[in-house]
Amino acid sequence: MPTDLPKRILIGRALRSDKLGETLLPKRIALPVFASDALSSVAYAPEEILLTLSLAGASAIHFSWQIGVVVAIVMLAVVASYRQNVHAYPSGGGDYEVATVNHGPKSGLVVASALLVDYILTVAVSTTSGVANVVSAVPALRGHELGLSVTLVILLMGMNLRGVRESGTAFAIPTYAFMVGVMGMVGYGLVRHLVFGADMPAESAGFHLEATPGNESLAGFALVFLLLKAFSSGCAALTGVEAISNGVPAFRKPKSKNAATTLLMMAGFAVVMFMGIIYLAHLTGAQMAENPAEQLVGAPADYHQKTALAQISEAVFSNFTPGFYFIAAVTGLILVLAANTAFNGFPVLGSILAQDRYLPRQLHTRGDRLAFSNGIILLALAAILFIVAFDADPTRLIQLYIVGVFVSFNMSQSGMIRHWTRLLRTETDQAKRSHMQRSRAINAFGLVMTSAVLIVVLATKISHAWIAIATMVALFVLMKAIRRHYDRVSRELVAAEEPDDVVLPTRVHAIVLVSKLHKPALRALAYARLARAHTLEAVSVNVDPADTEALRREWDERGIEVPLKVLDSPFREITGPVLDYVKNLRRSSPRDVVSVYIPEYVVGHWYEHLLHNQSALRLKGRLLFKPGVMVTSVPWQLESSERRKPQKAWSAPGAVRRGEPRRPQAVKSKVSGTSDPGSSDGPADASKDTTK
Repeated sequence: MPTDLPKRILIGRALRSDKLGETLLPKRIALPVFASDALSSVAYAPEEILLTLSLAGASAIHFSWQIGVVVAIVMLAVVASYRQNVHAYPSGGGDYEVATVNHGPKSGLVVASALLVDYILTVAVSTTSGVANVVSAVPALRGHELGLSVTLVILLMGMNLRGVRESGTAFAIPTYAFMVGVMGMVGYGLVRHLVFGADMPAESAGFHLEATPGNESLAGFALVFLLLKAFSSGCAALTGVEAISNGVPAFRKPKSKNAATTLLMMAGFAVVMFMGIIYLAHLTGAQMAENPAEQLVGAPADYHQKTALAQISEAVFSNFTPGFYFIAAVTGLILVLAANTAFNGFPVLGSILAQDRYLPRQLHTRGDRLAFSNGIILLALAAILFIVAFDADPTRLIQLYIVGVFVSFNMSQSGMIRHWTRLLRTETDQAKRSHMQRSRAINAFGLVMTSAVLIVVLATKISHAWIAIATMVALFVLMKAIRRHYDRVSRELVAAEEPDDVVLPTRVHAIVLVSKLHKPALRALAYARLARAHTLEAVSVNVDPADTEALRREWDERGIEVPLKVLDSPFREITGPVLDYVKNLRRSSPRDVVSVYIPEYVVGHWYEHLLHNQSALRLKGRLLFKPGVMVTSVPWQLESSERRKPQKAWSAPGAVRRGEPRRPQAVKSKVSGTSDPGSSDGPADASKDTTK
């Protein structure tokens, strides 16, 4: 194909399905791949606390360390809870699977909607925050934040399309460099202050921070509300904690144990870095203001506020400038690469939802590099949309961020409590019961903590959070609609034991492509059986071994006399194996005509085309150019196509004009070099749904 060369240059050569095990991650790579979001959030979570407290002026800043301690406690509780999750549900469904199994499909769909929004915002927040930190160190880039953020998302998409292991290896060094840099900065700052008694003032330490109008003398409930709002902003440090539970299948064996260990490592590093940055903010006197021009008295007229981490590192490394630039570089890089957590989690969740028929089936199939390519592309496009809509402003984007995270936290923890309670009803072994009771207590404590945070977030951020909530509701409604469509099509296509509506067969020489024994496949088989062929066989392409085995089993149970041949497809494509098989038939009998029957069904609405791929169209396009090959489409028109309103009359030969009867269930036949001008609607689905 003409597009193969640039595709191979961009994403590399295709990998066989049996190479999937080689892409699994050891703990040293899984930590930066799945925990980079949670680790990198310590770069902006302390800043969000300081920004919120700045509304009350300098008098409220001293509350930052108490708020930091509470945030750290919540993080440890959530991590302890998720360690139970990865052992109980190691399949990669994460919060979605826990909620679906224990609360039902609707609850699972609520969690899925929250997680999808969370993943999209992870990419948007991480890239824009990374750009903001780089701009703090390189002022010449100011004004180009939007273009830089969009470019970085596109680069991340390309890297992930090349496959999990390659992207994970590329991200490991920057992630570890960030961890070493921040902890080294904390240690260096403590040594300078405690051992050498050095004074390390931040650039904003000499300014006077004034409260915003109306907040000059906060007390009582108003002060409590402000502290709660600062706490909810600081909980941005918890974003990404759930990613490991969604990515358990990507770990090497033992998967659950390695995932739980990675969670513990992530929590330890994150808490140390988070509290270290807050302490250094106190030590250096770094100040952040919602409106620097009005609140920072004594600042120059052209003052541009740097990020909190940039101010702290500049103060700590005042006698070692390369240290400041190193922190700026690795912070910007890790914040951008933290989006990789979403690029690993979103496609996996999308694949699970597609398998459950809540999202288009194209999201379920792996691409050439064994990554869920369609999910990666969809995530990048959605993140770019948010970045453009909010003008690459990380502070505005972060306000949308927390709701989805804690909705999924709460549903997951309550689901785990029900999980352990259900197992305890039947378990008699005392040792196992003790373990289950301990796990249930951990999840119950986690539920209390996350519920309290969710209430605080909704109470303090509803003016911004409504956008995220509306997006989750829209996704929930969309996924329900997609599921209804697939369910309706399944009911319509289910094959009866002895279908009465099979088209009377004619005498045609052919092979029939099938993927499952539904009505379209049985119609095509019936149409071909009495074609007086020299040979007649059904052909299926083995893209999913489980589906292929189910087809074999049903074929034998029904006792269908037509032999079934299965073509191997190590690269999960349909077109290539079928073309090769037809070529071999032509090569062995050059004078024979090979007729390929393709059963397909026709939909009536444009949006339904998006839910069924066009592999049949691609296959027919390739077969039509093969000499001696005839392609016969056997369409099965769904009810939606039969209810479609008459279209405007066409002047082309063979067009069906208004008022003329339709030809239901027409069979269109095309031979190399010719076409039937009276053919009906084009294909809407292939014999097997897949994405190359």
